[in-house]
Amino acid sequence: MEPDPNSYEYAGFWIRVLAALIDTVLVLLITVPLVGWFYGWDEVAFGTEENFRPLRFTIEWLLPALATLVFWRYRAATPGKIAVRARIVDARTGGPPSVMQLIVRYLGYFVSIFPFFLGLIWVGIDRRKQGFHDKLARTVVIRRKAEPVKFE
Repeated sequence: MEPDPNSYEYAGFWIRVLAALIDTVLVLLITVPLVGWFYGWDEVAFGTEENFRPLRFTIEWLLPALATLVFWRYRAATPGKIAVRARIVDARTGGPPSVMQLIVRYLGYFVSIFPFFLGLIWVGIDRRKQGFHDKLARTVVIRRKAEPVKFE
């Protein structure tokens, strides 16, 4: 189902920053205790281990990536985007993005942060509020327009 263009707008930079902060807090609330439980709190606080740890890599990188992709696929948004009433759609059709688009979008975050987070900052410059990751995946983030206040 395509969104009604009169009821949605492109989600801007600051609302997406808020959504990302919410997501980051949620991820940390899960990953930090898990790493602490498996490896001890010294490793969490100080990163005392220099060798590659497959379980730590899984907890800190693979599980958040998988959770993000699952949320995007089934809810068109992460919990942070849900909280700010935003969702990811195909830029051309306004419908749900394909799984491949979502994978490209996720990997595109790594492109967006180099150099100097320019691809993320681009959201604040672009007329459709697309970061480099959105452009690569051909997606946009939309948000339901606020209802006008009616005084009686």
